[in-house]
Amino acid sequence: MNIIRLCFLATALLVAGTTPGAADVNRDRPVQGILDLLPADAHTDHVLKTQDGDLPYTATAGTIALRGQDGKVSARIFYTAYVATTDRRRPLTFAFNGGPGAASAYLHLGLAGPRLVDFGPEGRDGTAARMRDNPESWLRFTDLVFIDPVGTGWSRPAGNGSDFYGVSQDADALAKFIALYVQRTDRAAAPKYLLGESYGGFRAAKVATALKDRQGILVSGIVMVSPMIEASLIFGATDDPLGAALQLPSIAAAELERRGAFDAGAVAEAEQFAMTDYLVTIAGRAPRGPDAEKFYDRVAMLTGVDRRTVERARGFIGNMLGRTEDGRITSPYDAAVTAPDPYPETPGSRSDDPILDGFTRAYGAFFASYARNELNYPCEMTYSLLSTDVNRRWDWKEGRSGTRANAGASDDIRELLATIPSFRLLVMHGYSDVITPYGASRYVLDHLPLALAENRTELTLYRGGHMFYTRRDALSASTEDARAFYERAPRTE
Repeated sequence: MNIIRLCFLATALLVAGTTPGAADVNRDRPVQGILDLLPADAHTDHVLKTQDGDLPYTATAGTIALRGQDGKVSARIFYTAYVATTDRRRPLTFAFNGGPGAASAYLHLGLAGPRLVDFGPEGRDGTAARMRDNPESWLRFTDLVFIDPVGTGWSRPAGNGSDFYGVSQDADALAKFIALYVQRTDRAAAPKYLLGESYGGFRAAKVATALKDRQGILVSGIVMVSPMIEASLIFGATDDPLGAALQLPSIAAAELERRGAFDAGAVAEAEQFAMTDYLVTIAGRAPRGPDAEKFYDRVAMLTGVDRRTVERARGFIGNMLGRTEDGRITSPYDAAVTAPDPYPETPGSRSDDPILDGFTRAYGAFFASYARNELNYPCEMTYSLLSTDVNRRWDWKEGRSGTRANAGASDDIRELLATIPSFRLLVMHGYSDVITPYGASRYVLDHLPLALAENRTELTLYRGGHMFYTRRDALSASTEDARAFYERAPRTE
């Protein structure tokens, strides 16, 4: 999932496995420590009622072992797979969230899986949350495998996790998991897709590269949900003119939502202003006189930020969104959502985020219950929805260098487009997400070589924020866009 708090194997690992089954998948036990608590794989049969009719499917909840050069189990990766037909050439999608440190329950129970946590029509009421069937599940057009990266969900390392908590290590581990799953289930002929949210979008590009370079598997496409693609375009929003300009339309969209006046045309006008007068002005000397009055008035009107605050910040307002003038907290995950400030007497904001720390936390408890009661997977470990330990320990280096601020996946996307002629990319965003604003992804796509990107990359927008799919209207629209994306794939005999 999601980038935790404004975010985000150098050692070669070997994976080994056996034919799937409750008895033999875990026959290498006993293993030491916490891995003993993971149950044997469970297989259950279900039927999903959809607008296309009844859809029978088999669910598998289980783990796959990763091994080190010494042959010992170094980690077990938990997954949930949904297979709807016996056609081994049916599209197969591997899904994961981001963080780093987030489990897959967000995409699983929020967007694509056959069961859904419903937070009400507005998608924001955690106390009214309930599980229901998801007739719009992506299972209608692709088999699904939801993966919890090591350190999240029920995926655990045998050691301290340092061999997995990093950009390259993580990508290699997930690529090896995917390769092993494909081997075990005889799905080599299936078109393979990756679905990743937030850091998971960045992760998807890295995993696709690792699959190509080190596993000999070519993916047919990637769907990125609210992704971070180039960190420099996101983390620079508070003091870099380009980053601020790319973020401004999302802030404007949120202000329109708060006023009950959302209009895509008005957002488009904000986009035009952001990349012209706004960008030029904040990149140059501070305006003076009538020009300054006109500029700061317009920024204040578009964003809802106090006029004096806008001028004091010289138009850089990304770091002015935490607390509103009337003493409420704004969520960067959806800047249209505010909550009362529990500490109004203190300078700055020290409160929990109303989305990340609020209603979406329910995904973890709902998934643990769902796995036990419906998937017949009674795990006695706590399901780790968001691991701050993984996030804190993340190694951002690729090769010998790299930091969070300069992490990027544009080069991976270019290489995938260049070396896999049928590869395509779909990027989905919520308008009012300011933590990974859609403007940053549009900038990346717009700067791909036309010969590579034309008719092969797409950006779609929905009302809502980082987890726009909690809104029923956005869930329906994004599912139909995804279905169209899969149906446009080149057909093979």
